[in-house]
Amino acid sequence: MCKVEAVRWVLLTEKDNNDRSGLYGYTQRTMAYNSNRIEGSTLTEDQTASLFEEGFLPPNGSAYKSKDIEEMNGHFLMFNKMLTTLDDKLSEKLIKNFHYELKAGVFEDRANGYAIGEYKKRSNTVGGLVVASPDSVSERMQELLYWYNSSKDISLRTLAELHARFEYIHPFQDGNGRVGRIILFRECLNNDIVPFIIRNDNRIEYIMSLHEAQVNGNYTGLTKYFEKEQREYKTQCDYFDVNNRYASAINFRRHSQQPRP
Repeated sequence: MCKVEAVRWVLLTEKDNNDRSGLYGYTQRTMAYNSNRIEGSTLTEDQTASLFEEGFLPPNGSAYKSKDIEEMNGHFLMFNKMLTTLDDKLSEKLIKNFHYELKAGVFEDRANGYAIGEYKKRSNTVGGLVVASPDSVSERMQELLYWYNSSKDISLRTLAELHARFEYIHPFQDGNGRVGRIILFRECLNNDIVPFIIRNDNRIEYIMSLHEAQVNGNYTGLTKYFEKEQREYKTQCDYFDVNNRYASAINFRRHSQQPRP
């Protein structure tokens, strides 16, 4: 069984040690690749890994889109921001900070006059849904966060509703899906729920179950989909021996703190 406290400890420890060979590196690469790919990025998994681990992209005989590179780097930064703020309450300010990390280095968005790290200034749409207008975003986000932060015994179903409602508000000009998915990962870590990565291979299932939740208020399909992705992440936690590494660290700490005779 994958212990969430162990996952959290490993992610933070490897990040602080700049260790990109374990669960932290896997999660950074896999989440950045899939979350951006869902939104149309053309970078491959290997290219994402090279960008994360080496800081450059190998020549491949074709041109890279600068926006894809900028948003991939932004996602790496957003993930780190998420880890370093796990003890903070989920708030409008924190969510805006996630968006800033994702989008601050994206030239195209700045050239288009998009709000970076702030709620949208122009109306937008997604999947044919009528999302929140710019002048109603703040109020609706306050309502959503009040409901969520007042909830007790947060479950995967609670997170499915949080995600569906957040994406329905669509508070930012662009980047809503990626910010929403980083929030999901974070809130799993904070509520003893095994986290997960939404994979591009399952994009249709994800989009359809999300749409069902938004239109009909039925969160069953989205919750079951999250459970499916949880199983994949548990497999990776076992591969990286997360539970045993955490247990060994705890035992070492206990022994080192015992008074010597």
